[in-house]
Amino acid sequence: MKKSALQIARADYQPKLPLGLKGAVEVVEGEPTQSVDNQEEIKKLFPNTYGMPLVEFVTGKQKENKKMNVGVILSGGQAPGGHNVITGLFDTIKSLNPESKLYGFILGPGGLVDHNYMELTADIVNEYRNTGGFDMIGSGRTKLEKVEQFEKGYEIIKELGIQAIVIIGGDDSNTNACVLAEYYAAKNYGVQVIGCPKTIDGDLKNSQIETSFGFDTACKTYSELIGNIERDCNSARKYWHFIKVMGRSASHIALECALQTQPNICLISEEVEAKNMSLDDVVEYIASAVAQRAADGNFFGTVIIPEGLIEFIPAIKRLIAQLNDVLALPETKDMGRSELIDFAKSHLSDDNLAVFNSLPTSVARQLALDRDPHGNVQVSLIETEKLLSTMVAVKLEKWKKEGKYTGKFATQHHFFGYEGRCAAPSNFDADYCYALGASAAQLIANGKTGYMAIVKNTTAPASEWKAGGVPITMMMNMEKRNGEMKPVIRKALVELDGAPFKEFAKNRDEWARQTAFVYPGPIQYWGPAEVCDQTTRTLMLEQQ
Repeated sequence: MKKSALQIARADYQPKLPLGLKGAVEVVEGEPTQSVDNQEEIKKLFPNTYGMPLVEFVTGKQKENKKMNVGVILSGGQAPGGHNVITGLFDTIKSLNPESKLYGFILGPGGLVDHNYMELTADIVNEYRNTGGFDMIGSGRTKLEKVEQFEKGYEIIKELGIQAIVIIGGDDSNTNACVLAEYYAAKNYGVQVIGCPKTIDGDLKNSQIETSFGFDTACKTYSELIGNIERDCNSARKYWHFIKVMGRSASHIALECALQTQPNICLISEEVEAKNMSLDDVVEYIASAVAQRAADGNFFGTVIIPEGLIEFIPAIKRLIAQLNDVLALPETKDMGRSELIDFAKSHLSDDNLAVFNSLPTSVARQLALDRDPHGNVQVSLIETEKLLSTMVAVKLEKWKKEGKYTGKFATQHHFFGYEGRCAAPSNFDADYCYALGASAAQLIANGKTGYMAIVKNTTAPASEWKAGGVPITMMMNMEKRNGEMKPVIRKALVELDGAPFKEFAKNRDEWARQTAFVYPGPIQYWGPAEVCDQTTRTLMLEQQ
């Protein structure tokens, strides 16, 4: 593999570890845990992995460790730092016992089911240290939820003498990890399953998981790009730039990028829902800011939009909920697209049908048709940035005829998604992910299953971080998916009473009218720690 000069230099970076993961490690167990909600239902579904204690690793006495073969799976969308989870896992199991082996299952959970794997040797692993992407073994979105899949996976686990599977993924992937751990525990197969918290969206977060890996790098990457656009915007002074950023189920990325770049407008989906705003309310909010800046002689600006905004508008959210129920009906299974839309419309309530018919045809069709493997509307395919800018233009034209607006309104559109998912990890993510991999290895070595590796106290220097594990069942509740109630990890939304949102809300009126852009520039790896090793604004505000 040919490498750039930066990659060669970056490969030499040695990730920093918490003191509790250096040398011999001892486990300190806390109190028994319970799920965040629906305790009786979750306990009934996971009798073998429910109620386990929190775990923390501290410096201990040297002990002899048996050889352990481990399988690793990258699941779902890519996030910067995934390779460092694998290198941290590899280095730790080898340090515990040089005879240990690590097997990577190719292209996600499907690799386990299809027995598609490779042994990850030092030569392979060393090629990917501190690199972005998931290309070491690839990723996939196969859901592990059926007994046939579990048994098929067990065949290759047995054949390779694998003791544990580490699943690196987001909330849905770690829900699957919990189900798999429970199944193997119930069967007494002696196979441990450990999860690692991955998602650039930042919605896999709770009292034990301070941040999911990849969020730091992705936000810095997007903020660099947004800053570049703001600089261009402030140079040409003739366009409004509508910028959609990733974040289907929560607005953490949009909020963090706003804190870093100070755009004129940033929409927060959770606030739109809390204020019961309609699509027209959102359009009027943007148009009012455009009109105010035009009155000041500024015919340019930037708008940040979370990709999942459309699902948070209450009227559309109610429509989607009913569509999900209708599309889960057995009679829809073999319907064509046009037939499916007609069927869905005939089963909608009057209010939901009115909302459906009010939407642009392309948006309405998207809401009524394709779902991802987890049953979610594929909101990234809805061009919300173009929808909003078009509707703002119509609103401004109306105001112009009424004498309420004078000026021009020209737009540019951007969607930042893939640009951030495989970026080279920041120092924070390189360190954080390496420590997560080391924690996963220690959970395995100490006989744990159904746990997610965690690293806390992450606004302190890395040596002061606290590593350990949290039972995955602790994060679960029951939610409706594809028409049925299922156990899932609860998503973390932007908290409107939290410090990050309050900081944003305190400044946004000034940013809306003034040109207060900040240009973060590219991620820097080398230089003063106060520049290179900073965490996200979100994390700093949450823990100050």
